[in-house]
Amino acid sequence: MINDQFSLPLVLINLLGIVGIVVWHLQGRNRPTARLIVQILFFAGMTAVLTFARILPHRVDETHVTGLVAILSISARVLWWTHLAWTLIGFVRIYIVLERRPREARLLQDLIVAVVYLGVALSILGFVFKAPIGTLVATSGVVAIIFGLALQNTLGDVFSGIALTLGQPFVIGDWIMLSDGTEGRVIENNWRSTFLLTGAHNVVVLPNSALAKVGLTNLSRPDESHQMTLLVRIAASHSPRVVEEAMRTALRSSTRIVQDPPPIVALKAIDAVAIEAELQFRVASPAVRTPAKNEVIDLVHSRCRESGIFLAPPLQSALYALPDASDIKRRSSGAL
Repeated sequence: MINDQFSLPLVLINLLGIVGIVVWHLQGRNRPTARLIVQILFFAGMTAVLTFARILPHRVDETHVTGLVAILSISARVLWWTHLAWTLIGFVRIYIVLERRPREARLLQDLIVAVVYLGVALSILGFVFKAPIGTLVATSGVVAIIFGLALQNTLGDVFSGIALTLGQPFVIGDWIMLSDGTEGRVIENNWRSTFLLTGAHNVVVLPNSALAKVGLTNLSRPDESHQMTLLVRIAASHSPRVVEEAMRTALRSSTRIVQDPPPIVALKAIDAVAIEAELQFRVASPAVRTPAKNEVIDLVHSRCRESGIFLAPPLQSALYALPDASDIKRRSSGAL
């Protein structure tokens, strides 16, 4: 009956709940603090009315009410629990902040919000609609196991995405290289997959569960510069000092490599055929490795030609070279 002792408080709680929802939406997402203040005020008002009317949101005392009063009782409690959830979520969105780690903060906020919504939903089912929570939770557990087995690959990707987000081995824009040789720039990362833009301008989609199991090298940390090496074989008839200076001059002439720190010329080995010089230099980004290496090879070739320095043949050609005709004739005459 509408004149029941609970009618006026229930009507007032419903009005406060509905007006609070409208005002909360009018505040907009750009004013989180104002939203939280409004939410607290309306939630406090609803709680005060419940307290003065001796209505407990977690108990249904007026079991004898029917009709409109029963509907008002249910809606008032649902609105109270909903405003409680939104108030808690407002605190989570504002005060759970990780300095300089917005993605991790957002992930943590989403997990807490999911727990709040789940708790409030179970509370509404148990305290408002008198649903058997124990049986419901047990049934939900069985259903969760079935879904978990059916979606284990997807769930593995999701939890791996959470682990990658919290561990943060890379961020959007980093250039990474996997242990199987796949490499590229990270252009997108969600809870299920990571997208790489390769040097061939193709997009590689990697499931997070697979990415979490392989080793990866982040080529963008501590910075984008990347070291390269080039092995050059010079004829052993030249002086090692002359070879070193010629290679150093060629590297200093390059415009595509990093000059600070300066490139290094390391003489690795010498034998009767060749002097092996390893050129060590850095490039500004892994994306420019090919043009930088092409330029260095061209400069080395030009410098050797200008200085009269001859390149040595590959080691394999020296090992498997056939003797010329004069050697064969001389060895045959010696045998006779």
